[in-house]
Amino acid sequence: MKAFVVEKYGADAIVPAEVADPTIGPADVLVQVRAASINPLDTMTRKGEFKQLIKRRPPFVLGHDLAGVVTEVGAQVHDIAVGDEVYSRPRDQRIGTFAEYVAVDHEDVAPKPRSLGFDEAAAVPLVSLAAWQILVERARVQPGQKVLVHAGAGGLGSSLVQLAKHLGATVATTCSAGTADLVRGLGADIVIDHRTQDFTEELSDYDLVVDSLGGDNLRRSLTVLRKGGLAVGVAGPPDAAFAHQLGAPRPLALVMHLLSHRVRRRAARLGVRYEFFFMRASGAQLRELTALYDSGALRPVLDRTFPFDETPEAMAYVQQRRGTAGKVVVSMGLPAEG
Repeated sequence: MKAFVVEKYGADAIVPAEVADPTIGPADVLVQVRAASINPLDTMTRKGEFKQLIKRRPPFVLGHDLAGVVTEVGAQVHDIAVGDEVYSRPRDQRIGTFAEYVAVDHEDVAPKPRSLGFDEAAAVPLVSLAAWQILVERARVQPGQKVLVHAGAGGLGSSLVQLAKHLGATVATTCSAGTADLVRGLGADIVIDHRTQDFTEELSDYDLVVDSLGGDNLRRSLTVLRKGGLAVGVAGPPDAAFAHQLGAPRPLALVMHLLSHRVRRRAARLGVRYEFFFMRASGAQLRELTALYDSGALRPVLDRTFPFDETPEAMAYVQQRRGTAGKVVVSMGLPAEG
């Protein structure tokens, strides 16, 4: 089958290759990929930023999101059938959605929302799971709380804004002037133009900040939190909990602890908390999210769709256009079944 692979870690683009069709285990399903989406995690993985934590031997197929049709199921799988339309963010050791077929653990798969086409559905697994795990699991956002989402027009940001609003929070977000109407339409109550306004002067006493930019933006974000508030960073620095999540050895966990020492110390001086976040696969949570998409509480935001053969160009587009409005998708362009 045709796929796009990382031949070696580094800044080089992914390359097309003919690879063997996947084989499935007893707890797996084989999915014919109809569409996949591009995530910053793909670029980070290609560069080898997690190679000490997630062991992959090049060449390997890249890609973290998919929507498609099940073509084969393992002997232990009883809740998914051949012909089912599904979507998934496969677990870290089993990525590879930039391909015609991929084998996925059935626990990472959920029925595709009926209200979404394959291109739309492929755009949401990773970012919607991340939003759910940050807002529902970790921060336990309650009605009336105040949440700041940086880069609210992006793939993750647009999911966070919508879910936070659905949970009853007052939502502020930073974005460019050109995407202000978009984020308001997604539910943002307060919109900060990051080019002309200083969010630290406009906002205060927030319960939660979700930062996808890192660096100085993260440090400044700590100052808008109430005492006891939480800043969640998805761009780093990583902490020891991240290493433990991926089963890293103790020395590497210590390194992660030291990397985040400065920001955690600054947070402690301000009476707030900092935690790094790295999402995990979960078909059960995707099922919850399927219901929210089908009810209209959430909707995907797409920037552009590329044909599958132009997957490298799609990745380059994402890298060159930091701050895209929504997700970039690659589509197989196959006709709908039935």
